[in-house]
Amino acid sequence: MFGQDREKLRQAYYDAWHKRQTNAAMTPLEMSIAQVIEQHPEYHTIFDTETSLQQEYWVENGETNPFLHMGLHLGLHEQISTNRPDGIRELYQQLQAKLGDAHNIEHEMMECLTESLWLAQRNNQVPSEEGYLNALKELNQKQV
Repeated sequence: MFGQDREKLRQAYYDAWHKRQTNAAMTPLEMSIAQVIEQHPEYHTIFDTETSLQQEYWVENGETNPFLHMGLHLGLHEQISTNRPDGIRELYQQLQAKLGDAHNIEHEMMECLTESLWLAQRNNQVPSEEGYLNALKELNQKQV
């Protein structure tokens, strides 16, 4: 979508949120971004001014990068809508039937996704869809 251009990516979040606030016409992607922002009121102040889009977030200082967090939500939404990896939609639906709270389910699933991405980066290989799905299946079993 935006490649490696952090500023363009963050600007897209900013623009989507401001379009939502002013009831301006939005693309489907902007609607998805605004929906994710809406679910995170703790991040709303980031979008008060464009200068806040330049802020750095350091995990070493215990900070969560809100753009990474929201991007993981969007990535998960895409995975569920396309059912890729194969079976993720069914796992999501099973978790939702058990727990009901879609937003918290997404957070649980994002933990599996980030672990999969971290392992791939650490091992200098592509992420394992099988490993990711297995982690999601284990999550589903824990929720029984």
